Amino acid sequence: MQSPKAVESLLRIANGRFHLSDDGQDLLEYGLLVALIALVALGAVTTVGQTIYTVFWQSIASNF
Repeated sequence: MQSPKAVESLLRIANGRFHLSDDGQDLLEYGLLVALIALVALGAVTTVGQTIYTVFWQSIASNF
């Protein structure tokens, strides 16, 4: 069984050497959010555009 002092010392050393910074995490999350919003907007614009195109050409065809 390890001594509590040895475990404490090893944990202190490990935390000092392997301390991970999460400064870039927010930027990554915002980037993913922007990408998701862009995909949803692209899908919505494509769908609405196709609907408008179809209605427009149907109304033109009905006049001839």
